[in-house]
Amino acid sequence: MFSSASNFTDNVDAVFLYITALSLIVLVGITVAMIYFVIRYSRKRNPVPTHVEENLALEVLWTAIPLVLFLSMFYFGWVGYKDMRNIPDNALQIKVTARMWQWSFEYPNGLKTDTLYVAAGMPVRTELHSTDVSHAFFIPAFRVKKDVYPNKVNDLWFQSDKVGRYDIACAEYCGLNHSGMYTAVHIMEPADFDAWYKATSAKAGLQPLLTAAVK
Repeated sequence: MFSSASNFTDNVDAVFLYITALSLIVLVGITVAMIYFVIRYSRKRNPVPTHVEENLALEVLWTAIPLVLFLSMFYFGWVGYKDMRNIPDNALQIKVTARMWQWSFEYPNGLKTDTLYVAAGMPVRTELHSTDVSHAFFIPAFRVKKDVYPNKVNDLWFQSDKVGRYDIACAEYCGLNHSGMYTAVHIMEPADFDAWYKATSAKAGLQPLLTAAVK
């Protein structure tokens, strides 16, 4: 379904490029106008200062244009944010625990791992909490990030149809070994995920409570 790493990647990238393009246009426009006015109204060309009267149309224009541009950026950002908060009811629930300096993941049947494994096409809801200081759960390729606090539960969700390994990092400075607080999420074919989940659960003495086919 998704040609990119996750269901959010394309939208986040599009908003980022849109804001960057608008910022570049404004930068070039302001720079060109500044250079023009510096030359046009230099002391050499205008030895005697000229009093400029107010111009209502110009004032409305330079207020309205930035407002419209800002509202357009807000709109596209808000649409993307709503998608990120609209968590599917059938999402796989994973408890994510952050501590200095590692991540751990707990599946519905109690299976705990230090690397996240999920099936392609399966929506995943991560329930985030910290046992010590503030962290931030960040999957760069998926364009998702959420702060992780002690004594507070946050959540985020994602879905990926692209099989592969993707880095998980901590994006909040959390102490001496912050830069080494890395793990990964492995997106697997549904049949491979089922086989891994059943085998790993059995090895841990646990009963599997889900399969990739139940979505």
